[in-house]
Amino acid sequence: MCVQIDAILEDGGVAVAQPEYLRIAADLRRRISSGEYGPGERLPTLPELCEAYRVSETTIRNALGLLRNEGLIESKARAGTRVRPQPPVHRMAADRYRTAPGASATPYTRDQGIGWSEYRLDKRFERVQANAELAALFECEPGERLLARYFVFHDNDEPTQMSTSYVRWSDVAGTPVADPINEPWPGGTRAQLGSLGIHVNRITESFTAAMPTEAEAATLRIGAGVPVLRYTRRHIADTGRIVEVAHPIVRRADTTVVDFVIDLDD
Repeated sequence: MCVQIDAILEDGGVAVAQPEYLRIAADLRRRISSGEYGPGERLPTLPELCEAYRVSETTIRNALGLLRNEGLIESKARAGTRVRPQPPVHRMAADRYRTAPGASATPYTRDQGIGWSEYRLDKRFERVQANAELAALFECEPGERLLARYFVFHDNDEPTQMSTSYVRWSDVAGTPVADPINEPWPGGTRAQLGSLGIHVNRITESFTAAMPTEAEAATLRIGAGVPVLRYTRRHIADTGRIVEVAHPIVRRADTTVVDFVIDLDD
């Protein structure tokens, strides 16, 4: 592979020419972000881009493939390549778990700023045993029976969040909480546990960011180059017992802002 050296830098290093497809992708990205190519607008055709940038079709295809993986553009047969409308940014407020008694809103609907009629939930339940990782999160013995609940959250039919939530089978067996027909549950997990006489007075969350797995990208309908936010949540009862673990919750990171409020005494 040949590498073109542009110049010798003052510190003795060398400047290496940027591959053409990266330069073109950067220019198209800039033109999209500036609004020159607006949401839903069609980009120039492949021959037009080749002529404009004076490069081969392969180079243009590589540049467009990069932008497609980043979720900036989409290509459809007979429709060409268009700028993909970007979803709105949502803020995850620090107090989103503070819901009034009897309220139907959940932390998710509060994050999204949507009403109950705009909220849809895909769900699948199964009984599992705690592996070493889950046992550590629950602070229980490996092998304890759990109910695994797999959720995909939709905002007006757009998938925006996915999660796997675990509760102890000994807590929910034979109750409405164990029946997926009752999902989504008004008030969310805290209200569910409250219906069982379990008072949650503490919630912890731990965040990481990474590139999506193939399954996450497909489920959330994002490009492979769009990062995701993954976090682990634990509901803790007033007895100190961990009664629910969501591991992981996954959202696209480029449209999620996590707000923290830290009160300091004078």
